[in-house]
Amino acid sequence: MKENKKTYRREIKLFWYVFFFGLFSFVGVFVAAGFGLFGKMPEFRQLENPKTNLATQIFSSDNKILGKFYYNDNRTPLDYEEIPKDLIDALIATEDERFYSHSGIDLRSTMRAIIYLGEKGGASTVSQQLARQLFTGARSRNTIDAVIQKIKEWVIAIQLERRYSKKEIITMYLNLYDFNYNADGLRSAANIYFSKEPSDLLLEESAMLVGMLKNSSLYNPIRRPTLVISRRNIVFQQMLRNQMLSQKEVDSLQQLPLEIQFNPQSHREGLATYFRAYLRQFMLNWIEENPKPDGEKYNLYLDGLTIYTTLDSRMQTSAENAVKEHMSNLQDAFFEQNTPKWNPTAPFWILPKKKLKG
Repeated sequence: MKENKKTYRREIKLFWYVFFFGLFSFVGVFVAAGFGLFGKMPEFRQLENPKTNLATQIFSSDNKILGKFYYNDNRTPLDYEEIPKDLIDALIATEDERFYSHSGIDLRSTMRAIIYLGEKGGASTVSQQLARQLFTGARSRNTIDAVIQKIKEWVIAIQLERRYSKKEIITMYLNLYDFNYNADGLRSAANIYFSKEPSDLLLEESAMLVGMLKNSSLYNPIRRPTLVISRRNIVFQQMLRNQMLSQKEVDSLQQLPLEIQFNPQSHREGLATYFRAYLRQFMLNWIEENPKPDGEKYNLYLDGLTIYTTLDSRMQTSAENAVKEHMSNLQDAFFEQNTPKWNPTAPFWILPKKKLKG
């Protein structure tokens, strides 16, 4: 009997030793990461004002977007008020159910991911995903490096939560995400996939975009529409689980097709491409003579400038349509004039035969 009591006491002591060792180790890892022992951490200035690349927008005189100037990031930021409520609900239900109650780390999801080795869902909160987008980058394939990245994301997520409101974190996250096809951020994604502004998105369209947040290359609506519909329907199920939709609504929504209105954007497409090429050089010259208030030069491709022009988009559209309509006739006339009947030195024009032979 006494031996059993001694064994029981030893087991209790061992439990508490292990518990406190694990607790202090966990806290120690956080402290070490905060001091940069696992690699460089963002500075205070970077956390207060994270750098993002913004495209320059070109507007016509009738306030239509003619195009953009950018390097790699076709990003035009939006405000929280421009994001549809349905999309925010879908985001929270799918990516971070306890977003409004945690401070950067969802302990319940983290423990579930550890116990089930991620088979029942990941544990990255929206704040952690934002930390990854801003500072740590894509997940490393090396296990040790991936663990270090995860720890740094935890620390940065907590710091972001201290500095920004929940609304600001959602807005920053959706403004940063790359939806493929130069669709950087929610506004560009709505423009490119549905030819509309984010505030005009329907629930099923919002759900599709939220579904892409898991992996926009895998859940690509242009290349894998069937897979994307399946993922979109999972978003509906998550909204049902969180009492944001009824079963009847989900049953109806899951029957809807994607109805993509694909509108890819590039420097070579859209209205007034030649005018925009001229405008690019004009602005590069203007930048040389008009620095920022602090003396630095503007960057036409990264600083998110807004350029207003005197070009009327309606008149430009009519002019381009007229050229397109008559171009085939002009091309036929050109070919006819370059036949031996009309031009003996074809394909050369008004060239003496002597000079041609020489």
